Amino acid sequence: MDQDPAIAQLRAEVAQLREEARAARDWTEIANLQAMYGYYVDKGLWDKAADLFAREGTLEIAGRGVYVGRERVRAYLHALPPYERGALFNHMQLQPVIHVEGDTAKARWRTFIQIAWLGGIARWGEATYENSYVREDGAWRIASLHGFITFYCEYDKGLNEGGIPLLRKIDGLKPDLPPTVEYEAFPEVFVPPFHYGDGAVETGA
Repeated sequence: MDQDPAIAQLRAEVAQLREEARAARDWTEIANLQAMYGYYVDKGLWDKAADLFAREGTLEIAGRGVYVGRERVRAYLHALPPYERGALFNHMQLQPVIHVEGDTAKARWRTFIQIAWLGGIARWGEATYENSYVREDGAWRIASLHGFITFYCEYDKGLNEGGIPLLRKIDGLKPDLPPTVEYEAFPEVFVPPFHYGDGAVETGA
């Protein structure tokens, strides 16, 4: 017996609404995941930040090489300066562009950075993230975090005085893999590659 057209249409609409609801939920969960990373890093909560990564997740920041696996990410984070009196670490996660496909996703973010130590240095900068995510054990986790530092400058001198060279290594902690992209930050011209679009953007100059 042929199905009633009205019922068939309703079923199709319900299926579409379910798909849209899941996509919206995934978008929100991924946005919250990335924001949580920023808040944890701001306060030196390295273990909480590392726990946001997938078991085989990777981290690559500022051309320092790739750290593979959640525990290597944890080691990298613990090698960073401690959050203590007189220290300021702000990493504001902005401008998300998120694309979800089933149990995986990719996203681009802009992070505005403020770093300072009382009586010492004061710097600001920007990192563009091109990240991937995976649904692991029913929850979204960071599969790869790749932070391209596009500028890093002394706060009191300003951008017009040029930038600070990228710190290419972490003392006492070697990466598991070499950098996937060779580049320099401002004043050099560099456009971090996009995960979306036609892929024709040049990644360096």
